[in-house]
Amino acid sequence: MSDTTQLPAFIGALDRASEWFGRTLAWLIIIMMLIQFAIVLLRYMFSINSIFMQELVMYMHASVFMLAAAYTFRHDGHVRVDIFYRGMTPRRQALVNILGILLLLIPVMLFIIASSYGYVANSWRILETSSDYGGIPAVFALKTLIPVFAVLMILQGLIEVVRNGYVFTGRITPPAADDHHLEERV
Repeated sequence: MSDTTQLPAFIGALDRASEWFGRTLAWLIIIMMLIQFAIVLLRYMFSINSIFMQELVMYMHASVFMLAAAYTFRHDGHVRVDIFYRGMTPRRQALVNILGILLLLIPVMLFIIASSYGYVANSWRILETSSDYGGIPAVFALKTLIPVFAVLMILQGLIEVVRNGYVFTGRITPPAADDHHLEERV
């Protein structure tokens, strides 16, 4: 777990909230597996099919995938082609991270928010429901995950800019080579 005591209070609080949120979302995976198991049992043992339960698994999967992306980013769990990066000094790595976040991540996330706005707003306007009888009547909530994902990624990106800025300026010690994300050392 990351020690955020050396980061500004607001950034540290956001970082701890991101950690808590990601760990909490992990429990959704267990619930999703149990529901999927129940779907299989109902279908093959009792010939009962539940569209609602099938869509519930899809909603949970989408929630985990979209909402845990920022947590994964926090822990440097996304794919990185680091042919040059791994040989750089921690200061250069921090600079690359900052530039990548400011020049790539944030603009792409802003584009996702802007381009999904009409799509999500129209869904909310009509309170879009499932096209299948017995499905979940909240497709609008599912579509809302798109801009929420982008906002969470921007927030985590800003936290990482501050963290990497502290590494770049020498305010915090960079992680050891075997760590998978930048943490402050106490």
